[in-house]
Amino acid sequence: MGISSLGVGSSVLTQDVLDQLRAADETQYVAPIDSRISAEKSKSGALNVIDALMDNVYESLKGLTEYGVFESRTAISSNESVATVTANDSSDIQDFSLEVVNLATKEIEQSGSLTTRDALIATGSGQLELAVGTETYTIDYDATTTLDDLKNLINEKAGVSVDATIVQVATDDFRLMLSADATGTGQDISITDLGDGAGNNTLNTALTTGMTNVQTAVDANLKFNGLDIVRQDNVVDDLISGVSITLLEVGTTNVSVKQDRENIESKINNFIDKYNSAIFQLDTDTKSSQKKEDRGVFSGDSTIKGMKRAIENILNVVGGGIGMMQDYGIELGDDGRLSLDSSKLNEKLDENPDNVQAFLVGGSFVTSDGTITEVAGIFSEMEDEFAKYSKYGAILDDYEASMQDRIDSLTEQREKAIERLNSKYATMAKQWQAYDALISKLNSASSAFIQMANSLTDAQNNLN
Repeated sequence: MGISSLGVGSSVLTQDVLDQLRAADETQYVAPIDSRISAEKSKSGALNVIDALMDNVYESLKGLTEYGVFESRTAISSNESVATVTANDSSDIQDFSLEVVNLATKEIEQSGSLTTRDALIATGSGQLELAVGTETYTIDYDATTTLDDLKNLINEKAGVSVDATIVQVATDDFRLMLSADATGTGQDISITDLGDGAGNNTLNTALTTGMTNVQTAVDANLKFNGLDIVRQDNVVDDLISGVSITLLEVGTTNVSVKQDRENIESKINNFIDKYNSAIFQLDTDTKSSQKKEDRGVFSGDSTIKGMKRAIENILNVVGGGIGMMQDYGIELGDDGRLSLDSSKLNEKLDENPDNVQAFLVGGSFVTSDGTITEVAGIFSEMEDEFAKYSKYGAILDDYEASMQDRIDSLTEQREKAIERLNSKYATMAKQWQAYDALISKLNSASSAFIQMANSLTDAQNNLN
């Protein structure tokens, strides 16, 4: 109910006065709650950023400690036109020489000449036997079967062992070309006419006695570190465990199988980038200062400051007592940021890659005197520390939940304070309206009395 009419009887009971009183009460009872809600929401937003950054660090550490980072291998061939090499995870680190003496080849046979691809291949019905190495296939034909039909029948029945094509050598000169699917010796190809079952041969002799050899299948010959090796295929994957060699041409090459150091460095640098981003944000949010505008949002918060100290301290204690991360090129600057000295890391990898793997992600570390020490690995130790904060249901999740509880509680307090003020000023508005009406009546009565008194005075003066 509006009270804009207030003041008819008095200049005190006005809407402006009521609004000023309301504003004063809101300053006293609501504004402090709003300020606390704003502060908590600022912390909540900052916490979300920190939580995401901590998750990034944790995931980067998981990426370092999972299988395959230090087990991954790269194989380099000095002459990739001669041979290319791939290496599976955990294959032996080694160097070797290859000399390709000759490549493995396929057996290729061609038929005699037929005038067109639609030329009929037989004078009647019958069967032929196609032999490819130790495999044999029986193919039916009849007096309507053409050369093109035969090609399709061979590919359909014997396609796993041989490829059939038709080649036009010249005008009116079409030939069936048969190429063994596999390379190496033992892939001889032949066609035999089984006839019509009654002892009669009906197949065109161009496909039997007319077959001639185009290429003889031979095995691949190579030298591995000077040792003579023979294989049926140009892909050699059974010579060295986990290593596959593809022979491409005659010649020599040197091969080096080593840890995939680019992958290792990339994973470490990814962790360093994520760690530095998290530390920068924590430095900003926990900064202390006498000036309010310079203070971090968590400058007085023990949880976030304690987390920052914990993750900084872990860098000084990891290593299991057998070394420091700086020995492996992971440097800690005066500003608390990490960096990677690739030359130091590569020196350690050249010296003993197994020890590097053990020190960084865990395993058996062999000391200079031959003693074997089982170590957790610095990245595994860091991962455990970050997991205390970043895993689902960990410290940051609990802290975020408690912060939201505070915001919800303050919001409820604010709503109740507003309700009390609404009730208070609704009551005051009604009371002031009543007071204003009473004052108006009193003013009216007073005005009438004054008029009566003035009239009496005027009348008395007239009599005199």
